[in-house]
Amino acid sequence: MHIDSPTTHASLHDSPTSLRQWLSVLAVAVSAFAFVTAEFLPVGLLPQIAHDLGVKPGVAGLMITMPGVMAAIFAPTLIVSAGRMDRRYVFLLLTMVLLLSNIVCAVAATFPMVLVGRALLGAALGGFWTLATAAAPRLVQTKDAAKATATILTGVTCATVIGVPLGTFIASFASWRLSFAATAGLVAVALLAQVFLVPSLPSASALRLADFKTLLGRSHTRWSMLMVALVFGAHFSTYTYIAPLLEQDFSLSAITLLLFGFGLVGFFSNAILSVVVSGHLKKSVAVMTLLLLGAISSMFLIDHSPIGETVGMLVWGVAFGALPLCFSVWIQRGTADLPEAGSAMFVSIIQVAIAAGSAVGGAIVDRASVDADFAMGCGLAVLGLATLQRVVALERPATESTLKGICDPSPD
Repeated sequence: MHIDSPTTHASLHDSPTSLRQWLSVLAVAVSAFAFVTAEFLPVGLLPQIAHDLGVKPGVAGLMITMPGVMAAIFAPTLIVSAGRMDRRYVFLLLTMVLLLSNIVCAVAATFPMVLVGRALLGAALGGFWTLATAAAPRLVQTKDAAKATATILTGVTCATVIGVPLGTFIASFASWRLSFAATAGLVAVALLAQVFLVPSLPSASALRLADFKTLLGRSHTRWSMLMVALVFGAHFSTYTYIAPLLEQDFSLSAITLLLFGFGLVGFFSNAILSVVVSGHLKKSVAVMTLLLLGAISSMFLIDHSPIGETVGMLVWGVAFGALPLCFSVWIQRGTADLPEAGSAMFVSIIQVAIAAGSAVGGAIVDRASVDADFAMGCGLAVLGLATLQRVVALERPATESTLKGICDPSPD
């Protein structure tokens, strides 16, 4: 499927990306910041919300699971339903739903009502990330596509640097409800940025269900998606319950600082990797997954060492600050002929990993222990590395075949 737009035509030339184009990328990055802040706000507030609404921490983890389930469903279905609708208007509608979601959570009197608000978030989230990762190359010149993707994903790391810790900080002196209300204000700012800065993004052809079938017919795509699911599952099955683990050794204010540090190093990790990821994609994925494995394992093997857990959190931040960018570029390259279908599948897989990881992790936390949950996360990370090796092995025969054709062009 080919998506045509004025930006696409302009990208055929070597002219530099204009300031206006970079501002449109910035507007999407601000929106990404708002979406991720809203999605993971409950991570730092989990104990307070659970206590206030009278549920167990594992049950409260459904606030992370619910958006993941909804996003996995809506990522492909919403984009297919949108047909040829201008993607700019889809962006605006999804952000309005996000605004409503945070308002519902802020005023909810019961936990089921909070889950309704979180379901609205998930419905908007799946469509947003499908559009955001697919739209990044359309907003700038071709040579700046990787930088545009990295800039939008900077919104993710900024949310972990500022958004989630700020929500925890607000709750420490006010309430978790005010944290959701403040996030609603942030979403309103993102909505205004889209209105004034994001250009028209017409789609020349609608996404079809057959496009998904085409991608799933490729073994490279299937193994790549499995790799993404395992690594993201390793992260979210553990990170969702990081507050119950850390509160054994740290105060709420100290946890806020740790979450800030996690996001801060992630911000720089994303920025540095954006420069080298294009030329060293496989190595980047391998190294960052190894760092993730090391960080998760250290959190429960160190056994209540504040210094060790602090170092583990920072290493974890480096790993996860870069992994979304690495995997996004990986999927963009592997599905370049069907970008929106690839993006929708990518988002769905991530959200399934978030939902399944947080749900299974919550069950383990409630029935066994936080340490047992982190042990499972390590196992998922190891499987992710094994799957990466499999994907690389699949690529090797194709590369060798190409080289043979160059060296020996004769049909014999």
